[in-house]
Amino acid sequence: MMRKLPLIALAFLTATSALAAPPAVPQSMPQVQLTFAPVVKRVAPAVVNVYARSIVQAQVNPLFNDPIFQRFFGVSPELRQRVQQSLGSGVIVRADGLILTNNHVIEGGTDIVVALSDKREFKAKVVLADARMDLAVLKIDTHGEKLPIVEFGDSDKLNVGDLVLAIGNPFGVGQTVTMGIVSALARTEVSASDYQFFIQTDAAINPGNSGGALVTTDGKLAGINSAIVSRTGESVGIGFAIPANMARRVVEGAFSGGVKLPWIGADGQAVTGDIAASLGLPRPGGVALKSIYPGGPAANAGLHVGDIIQSVDGFSVDDMQSLNYRIATHRAGEMVKVSVLSGGNRRDTNLTLALPPETPPREATTISGGNPLGGARVENLSPAAAADVQLDATAKGVTVVSTTPGTPSASYGFQPGDIVQSLNGVEIHRVGELVRALTSANGHWDMVVNRGGRQLRLNVDG
Repeated sequence: MMRKLPLIALAFLTATSALAAPPAVPQSMPQVQLTFAPVVKRVAPAVVNVYARSIVQAQVNPLFNDPIFQRFFGVSPELRQRVQQSLGSGVIVRADGLILTNNHVIEGGTDIVVALSDKREFKAKVVLADARMDLAVLKIDTHGEKLPIVEFGDSDKLNVGDLVLAIGNPFGVGQTVTMGIVSALARTEVSASDYQFFIQTDAAINPGNSGGALVTTDGKLAGINSAIVSRTGESVGIGFAIPANMARRVVEGAFSGGVKLPWIGADGQAVTGDIAASLGLPRPGGVALKSIYPGGPAANAGLHVGDIIQSVDGFSVDDMQSLNYRIATHRAGEMVKVSVLSGGNRRDTNLTLALPPETPPREATTISGGNPLGGARVENLSPAAAADVQLDATAKGVTVVSTTPGTPSASYGFQPGDIVQSLNGVEIHRVGELVRALTSANGHWDMVVNRGGRQLRLNVDG
């Protein structure tokens, strides 16, 4: 006597039968083979090797660099020239020989050579180098020949888990392709550039891969491989790439007077768990504005100190690095939509971006003489100057832009971004005031310097 099985039992039998069915035999090679070879074949010829040669000054005896030793024995650091070679990779982004790479690959290079995948070599000139974003644009003369390129993709469309390929020249062994996934997005604590906002991948990236291509499985440029986390210098599966959308801005600026990045006209801090709890927010997230520049984009949009920016154009922002990145991928004059939490109420507002003003003028000056700042290049802080060294847009005073190896400023450890606040009790507001104070110091320098919000004191007697 036949009985009807319950529906659940019938479903179980059906599933069991399906699982027990023998696997189908592949009927063609594509069913057997999963390969990225067609993508690599198309993209790899557009990834090049970059060699940079530079002459550096090396100290024969580090003891000579001690300022106390110099003061008592009257000797200067003994320097010797040596040739330094660096190796990296690059990506052809325009058929007439325009190449994108990392700034740290070519920084200080006097002779730069680009080797194509077919082993031809070309001397390259630097069209643009931007240390803020650690990107550089090179140009080679192809004599009219059109080269293969990698097309820019939209890095904002990447998702964690997407497959990606890393192409470059690790350890100088030759062009190498590795595969991985997008491990994370919007990494902002990498410290590989001023504009920290990186794609993280577990595709193997090693020394020599810097400046190479991170590409999607459809052959589009997702990012420029730039840094790794490693205790040995070799890949441990944590690599970082600068997003293609930022790299595109650098290429656009190569022939338009440099990369002119807009600003929001405000500075803020990440809303942590403690801050969220103190404000009665259900969860941390967003950027709380702590200063706003009068007449800047944020002020003109009606934002106030204490407002929390939660997103820009629909992309969440959780710290100033991610906020600055979202602004930097736009051009001055463009409008962005920001979501703001103000007084417990959420609202959307449009904000028109602008270039940071150069007020006051920079008055860039290299300090001379045997004072502690000797050899340092300094300038007045304006919103534009502050943006270049990643300081608060409202910061004022005189900042150190660079130091020269072997000079007092380098010996005493001054760093770009240091703000000289006072000298021998006199407040410093402009470069001229600093120069006069250094000249009239009579061999005694009591300096107060602001570094990243911390006050440091240097007391030197000559």
